[in-house]
Amino acid sequence: MNRIKRNAARALPEPGDWSGASEICAPPAPEAVGIGLRAPHHGVFLATRPAVDWVEVHSENFFVEGGPVIHVLARVRADYPVSLHGVGLGLGSAAPLSQTHLDKLDRLIKRIEPFLVSEHLCWGQAGDGRYVNDLLPLPYTVEALHHVCARVGAVQERLGRTILIENLSAYLQYRDADYSEWDFLAELARRSGCGILLDINNLYVNAINHAFDPLDYLAAIPPEAVGEIHLAGFSVQQVAGRDVLVDTHSRAVTAPVWELYAKALVRLGRRPTLIEWDNDLPELETLLAEADKARTYLEKTDVRAA
Repeated sequence: MNRIKRNAARALPEPGDWSGASEICAPPAPEAVGIGLRAPHHGVFLATRPAVDWVEVHSENFFVEGGPVIHVLARVRADYPVSLHGVGLGLGSAAPLSQTHLDKLDRLIKRIEPFLVSEHLCWGQAGDGRYVNDLLPLPYTVEALHHVCARVGAVQERLGRTILIENLSAYLQYRDADYSEWDFLAELARRSGCGILLDINNLYVNAINHAFDPLDYLAAIPPEAVGEIHLAGFSVQQVAGRDVLVDTHSRAVTAPVWELYAKALVRLGRRPTLIEWDNDLPELETLLAEADKARTYLEKTDVRAA
């Protein structure tokens, strides 16, 4: 695919100037493909303005009032729709929701008017304030579901918008569970009104590590709730004499994940799709090639799919 650069002649905003951003670019279409924009690619991205449909950034990286990173995001937002993807809210944690975190997120949302806001279905902070710098899985119990529904509802009310919740890659399962992972996620969306960010790589990693059929997972997800799809690469590590798939975001998307993505599109219909790559980051051109590949899958999907 020949990429055409976006218009480089457009006047760029001054540092901290967000006025008019929402009028510059509309939300992308369901067949749009984006990339996760990381700091090492900021310079080349701004210099080349590649013909990618949208970008996603980690919200917490822009919780500042000024400085170079905010200027970068303002310049990107002038030409591209932006999605905000959170990693630090800890929706399943026992500790109270951080109002400081929500205030900063709300301020960022008002500044750039993202077309999507998302977070993970995880916990990371204990009730006594101890914090774990990781995305930890929840027990899929009735009690946990009530807890997360209440917190998702509080976040959506505070932000005045629906958020998407992403399925997690998990390397353990709890003994006690009232739901499967997929039924828990579907019920969370039904009860709280949130959307779903369906990470196909996470789904595949969990299916292999925990020996379930990924098609059962897809069958349980309500298509109308899915607002975005993530694709990424995994690595394989030896643990206690067996191969364990690890969601490292350090490789290209693998063939079985592409195959599962194709099946997800048939089941769900076209959805904005993102290529994630966070570790062992390659040249920007590699991410754009992965985005082109996702676009071919989307273009081949029958628009009459669910």
